[in-house]
Amino acid sequence: MEQAAPWRLSYGATPLGKQGVRFRVWAPDLSSLSLQRAHAPALPMTRDGEDFVLEVSDAKPGDTYSFLFEDGRERPDPVSRSQPYGVHAPSQVVDPEAFVWSDQDWKGVRLCDYIFYELHIGTFTGEGTFASAISKLAHLRDLGITAVELMPVGEFPGARNWGYDQVDLFAPHSAYGGAEGLKTFVDACHYEGLAVVLDVVYNHVGPEGNYLAEFGPYYTDQYRTPWGRAINFDGAGSDGVRRFVIDNALYWLTEYHIDGLRVDAIHGIFDFSAHHILAELRDRFHREAAQLGREASIIAESDLNDVRVLNPHTTGGYAFDAQWLDEFHHAVRTYVTGANRAYLAGFGELRHIKKAITEGFVHDGGYSAFRRRHFGTSSRDLPGQRFVAFIQNHDQIANTSQGARLSHLIPMEQYKIAVALLLCSPCLPLLFMGEEFAEANPFLYFTSHGDPGLARLVSEGRWKEFEEFTIAGDFVDPQSPEAFERSKISWNLLHEPRHRAVLDFYCQLIQLRKHWPCLHNGRKDLTRVEFDDNARWLRMERADPSGSRAVLFCNFSDTDHRPELRSEWKLALTTGPQPGHPCSASLYFAKG
Repeated sequence: MEQAAPWRLSYGATPLGKQGVRFRVWAPDLSSLSLQRAHAPALPMTRDGEDFVLEVSDAKPGDTYSFLFEDGRERPDPVSRSQPYGVHAPSQVVDPEAFVWSDQDWKGVRLCDYIFYELHIGTFTGEGTFASAISKLAHLRDLGITAVELMPVGEFPGARNWGYDQVDLFAPHSAYGGAEGLKTFVDACHYEGLAVVLDVVYNHVGPEGNYLAEFGPYYTDQYRTPWGRAINFDGAGSDGVRRFVIDNALYWLTEYHIDGLRVDAIHGIFDFSAHHILAELRDRFHREAAQLGREASIIAESDLNDVRVLNPHTTGGYAFDAQWLDEFHHAVRTYVTGANRAYLAGFGELRHIKKAITEGFVHDGGYSAFRRRHFGTSSRDLPGQRFVAFIQNHDQIANTSQGARLSHLIPMEQYKIAVALLLCSPCLPLLFMGEEFAEANPFLYFTSHGDPGLARLVSEGRWKEFEEFTIAGDFVDPQSPEAFERSKISWNLLHEPRHRAVLDFYCQLIQLRKHWPCLHNGRKDLTRVEFDDNARWLRMERADPSGSRAVLFCNFSDTDHRPELRSEWKLALTTGPQPGHPCSASLYFAKG
């Protein structure tokens, strides 16, 4: 059977070697379009179906260009590989074959072996670049991380943004180091044995510098999202929009050697066509990964508690490899902090922690007080490795406590219990940058919009959206440079004994998780959880067909409770109890 040709991005600017550069743009509703290069006359483009195409023999990588409309508007390329001067400026031609990779033998990491580390390039280091982030990869390797997850890196307005306001989905942000910087970073990760997962946003595009609608029917008024107009995945003209999104996913996989995608907020993706865009995206992504001979995964963030996201196509599912399990976070956080406002309402009992560990979705069809309706489906039969669990992530830190990290909201004894629950659960664990050494700085929401009106709306909207979580006096304006600067990681803390001790605890737990099959097998069916509400303890037992077993005993109380275990159980790790602090987590193992 003849092997299919490797996928190549055919839109945007494609270098043709000595023949110059081919420019192609999808613009089905325009009657004419021209190519504008720096210091050169505009050149009319040729209609080719729904596209406009032009080959320019003297164009080359490094050239800047834009598309010129009949009325004189100049716009960057919707499929620009590089925006070196910002979202409103011309695009730049990039040769996708120019970078010399050193990861030819890289085949990826199996999803079941993933231990994620989510980071934001701009605040991960003082310099905030791909290049400076490389210097920390040895730290992640030694910690035991197997997959680095990047918050969105597409070009956004200004130099400070979480990334979810990106408007150039194919252009790695220039302030981070652009296209070559990201490729160098991925290559370095693979050298260290780390997979790279990229957070991609297909439910909306940021408001400033967003010119997509001027080229074609990228949006629909049929649906609305919390972030503005919905992407047109099922209306008139949607074929080109679907191709644009699928091209983006395949682009990261092929040109950047990305190992996986975390698809942001799929509950904001609306598609009532016969073949849902998410199912098509998943299939195309996996097909190309198989063609490349690499492990690759596609992971959803979903607020639906709907197993359809993970179920196979044969039962009407989208067949995603995994999804984020927010309710693990909600269950643990509410219990250890007592917080129960907004979407945390309805959690706060040990039974919720048990259900998140042994079943997955806590709301699985029952009544949700926050949503004021019945909500969710049962995920009991899905294995643990289909879920990504965490006690912190970018959203949950910044949205529920004005940037305060969990280690600064509760005593360290309680924090270590939460860490142990995460790393001993059947789910795939995710850490957020800095949590492994109890980072002291907050992680705040920050933007740097150039439009004054939009900047004001963002600041006011942020206050209104999260005032339930905000204590008077601790609100930081997202537009202020302070919000960005305060969110940077304090790597110097690693030299302080208290923070180093937290890091050692993470390292030991991750090492034990990797070593013992009963901790990393994802078998929820071989996981038992018992608890006592009044005594405030929880016991989680994990087993494996090989015969290895583990018991994690968590004492949340001020009374010194101890598990009753037979002699074959050996203590491997404990956080105490310390004098005056009986609460502790203790981990035991036994061989069959």
